[in-house]
Amino acid sequence: MKILIAGLGSIGRRHFRNLVALGEKDIVLYRTHKATLPDDELAGYPVETDLVEALKKHRPQAVIVANPTALHMEVAIPAAQAGCAVLLEKPISEDLSRVDELRSAAKKNGNRILVGFQFRFHPTLNRAKELIEAGALGKILTVHAHWGEYLPNWHPWEDYRASYAARDDLGGGVVRTLTHPLDYLRFLLGEVVSLHALSGHVSPLELSGVEDVAEIGLKFASGAIGGVHVNYFQRPAVHRLEIVGAAGTLRWDNADGTLIHFQMPDSFGGTYPQPAAAIETHYPLPDGFERNQLFVAQTQHFLKVAAGESAPICTLEDGVRALEMALAARSPKSSA
Repeated sequence: MKILIAGLGSIGRRHFRNLVALGEKDIVLYRTHKATLPDDELAGYPVETDLVEALKKHRPQAVIVANPTALHMEVAIPAAQAGCAVLLEKPISEDLSRVDELRSAAKKNGNRILVGFQFRFHPTLNRAKELIEAGALGKILTVHAHWGEYLPNWHPWEDYRASYAARDDLGGGVVRTLTHPLDYLRFLLGEVVSLHALSGHVSPLELSGVEDVAEIGLKFASGAIGGVHVNYFQRPAVHRLEIVGAAGTLRWDNADGTLIHFQMPDSFGGTYPQPAAAIETHYPLPDGFERNQLFVAQTQHFLKVAAGESAPICTLEDGVRALEMALAARSPKSSA
């Protein structure tokens, strides 16, 4: 399969390496040569600097959009119009201005757009989904996700101030950049019907017109209430999730990937009611699991999508909804 990769920064390189590891050799690189990583590993692969020419000349079956967020639509729309399957990195864009144009192009090519929310492939988050759908927690009441990272540590080889994550003109900011919880909470719990948020730039980090922290309150169609906290300044990094139901609780920690299910029996004993002890069930990650396997699983799925063998697990509409919520969280009025 001929695959074009647009953008060869950190995530573009990851996609490139994973494709090579999976045996894909017919890879074309579309780039502006602004990446801050060395080019040694890219030697021998054709490079194009004009997208229209690249699509016409190479006729790829699939395109991976891994350039800065603000430039996503400039690649995704022509690729979809050319009939290519598209792996579109999250968030799908910096705003919603060209979403209808992409929808129209996607419809013409069979809606073969997969949005790159790789946590949908996480083994223990999928176990959490199975438990929730099986009724193990009873009615879901509250949920909280907390994700704090230290932005200068992300890409030690470059000045964080110049990265897309730190710049409004490239579609950055902590809400759009760490938008994964807005997607995986919908994946786990269903649609969000109301959103209210506070966001701002409160740390000494040198950012260009973007926020470094947000508290996002959510109400789900099911009636559950909860929220998401994201920040760019927390050390050490933390990424945790807790889901509380009437019959138990799930706690997940991205640090080791373990999911803990706390079952809360309704039985009480003794003359005076005493709460029964919680029953803990631990679901660890598979032996030998490491983070890149999320991206490998995503790439394997995308290859099936591109071949017409599978429908996207994370659709364009999922990506649109995550962006709608992210933009609402950054807005002073904050409602979605």
